Amino acid sequence: MLDIITFDAQGGGNILYKALAHPVASEALRRLETTLTEGGAFAVYDPANWLRTLVALYPGLKPNAGVYTHDSEQVGQPDGLGGTKHALTDLSAGDATIVLALSFEHEKMLSRLARVTHSNQQVLSLEPAKLPDWMLSNPRNYLDKLNFATNFAFFREDSRFSTRLVTANYWCNYDAVDVRYWMRLYDENGVILAEWQEEVPDAPAGIVVDSAVIRKRFNLPAFCGQLFIHVLGARGHDVVKYALDTYGKNGEPSLSVTHDANAWPSPRFATLPAPRDGEKLVLWIQNSHATPIPAGAITINQMGEEKHFEVPVAVGPFSTYALDVGALVTGIVWPAQLELRSGNHLVRPRYEITQGALTRIAHLNVERRDLSPEPSLRKLPKSMGRGFVLPFPILDPRHFTSVVQPNPMSEKITSLPLRLDIFDESGTLVGQKFLGNLPRNHETAIALHELTDRAGHADLVYDFRDGGEGDGWMHALMRYENRENGHSAETSFGGHIFNTLMTWRSEPQSYSGPPPGLTTRLFLKLGQEGHESFSCLIHPASVEGTEASETILHLYSNAGVELERRKISINPSGSFMVWPHEIFGAEKLAEAGIGGYVLIRDMSCRLFGYHGQRNGAGGFSLDHMFGF
Repeated sequence: MLDIITFDAQGGGNILYKALAHPVASEALRRLETTLTEGGAFAVYDPANWLRTLVALYPGLKPNAGVYTHDSEQVGQPDGLGGTKHALTDLSAGDATIVLALSFEHEKMLSRLARVTHSNQQVLSLEPAKLPDWMLSNPRNYLDKLNFATNFAFFREDSRFSTRLVTANYWCNYDAVDVRYWMRLYDENGVILAEWQEEVPDAPAGIVVDSAVIRKRFNLPAFCGQLFIHVLGARGHDVVKYALDTYGKNGEPSLSVTHDANAWPSPRFATLPAPRDGEKLVLWIQNSHATPIPAGAITINQMGEEKHFEVPVAVGPFSTYALDVGALVTGIVWPAQLELRSGNHLVRPRYEITQGALTRIAHLNVERRDLSPEPSLRKLPKSMGRGFVLPFPILDPRHFTSVVQPNPMSEKITSLPLRLDIFDESGTLVGQKFLGNLPRNHETAIALHELTDRAGHADLVYDFRDGGEGDGWMHALMRYENRENGHSAETSFGGHIFNTLMTWRSEPQSYSGPPPGLTTRLFLKLGQEGHESFSCLIHPASVEGTEASETILHLYSNAGVELERRKISINPSGSFMVWPHEIFGAEKLAEAGIGGYVLIRDMSCRLFGYHGQRNGAGGFSLDHMFGF
């Protein structure tokens, strides 16, 4: 496993990790590896305890002549690499001919180390790995998180499929100007195919990056790799959000959508279903770093079991490998679920399921290692009502099947005490099903279309009547299939406390600012090339007695101009299918253009939604929405 710290819920992202792993920085750091490998004995001065992260990403920077510190209390303590730390004042007496100072401020390090080095010791630093000033939102503070508003996207262009990244310039809501998207496209072998910048108007304009357009612009061959995205001029926060469509061409009817990749690697991922008989399940392993992933470093196991199946091949820097999961993990079939132990090598991976002529793509979710079972969840105050709620659609049972599978999503959770509350579109409770206290290795999948004959939604909630423990990180996989033509889509997400005035720790979460989160800002892209977009919008309610929503649908053009708005109202625990072509009409959607979108706003409550598109062949996509 890569010994790196990437993200935690309290402290947020580790910006040092992003600074070291950035593809542009990685080029300088790989050159530094070569210099030090050929340069003989070198020591490291580690003023801020960066060494373990650096060496994990660039093993050639492991010192062979000691680690030095200016912290007197750290002298003699383990250096994390098998040795002990030395006093900085002893540096000149050591064997090093090169001293690498772990700092991006070279002149400061030269001045400081002049007192403890001799004329035959060369001082190097990390300054050559700094991004150029034109890439920085705040050049005065290099490790400002806004300098590293970055992310990856799965990106494919071949004879069967294209991909399209869609988002909006939400940075302008934080007074950002001159925003640009710097992009680098890698093929499956980690070779750079293209670099460019997408100019963005100083308005809440739509942003569309289509693989077919990029292939034509740069005269590229077919590719299946990853797109690195760096937002220049970011303000407000460093999270790069997008929806990613995979759409068929040349008669291919399949259609899928996933969302932003989550920029932080994780040791484990869950919400990976085992394949059904007759399905081919491909896991797209995309190396997020400049260091190869060794063969066997990534494994897959049945959730709750310790028999591991090693991925047998090495994956090169920034490369993509299509793993046939069924061929590797034999004898495990749906409704079993799988756990990916990725060793911090990957950001949120995608998987692709092919059944007959149809294909669908979905994403895995981060499995938390910082959470433990939380006894207080059994006795939340009455002001929290049902507490954590995971809402998801039930599509019209006459035409669709709707299946849900609860997922363990933290390493320490061993039981899932759960119940399903089922509501129609008006918010009326039409049924409940107690699922029991499911073990970590359960193989339970519930057919919701057999529990109700009405469209609406269901809430997954904790129910401790038979004991068990929760961790506040409740997740589930939701799978939908068109009864008539077999087209399928699936997604997964986690629960929150919704629409309570009182707070419990960080809940109810807000899209921006501290809890309680009682407002909504959701992004719904419009359909393109004859596709019709939709959103299943849900008004989740942890407590009873709240009011109906006061929801405004704002139609924006691709230039960021508001064209029209409509008001809708959703009862607590109710839902509403938003079809922009029905609400605004075909003429207005044509005026909005490619990259136009609907902004869903509500100042009275926090809504949650799932979005997708349908095409003329009966294909459809579905994933949860994002807000900003």
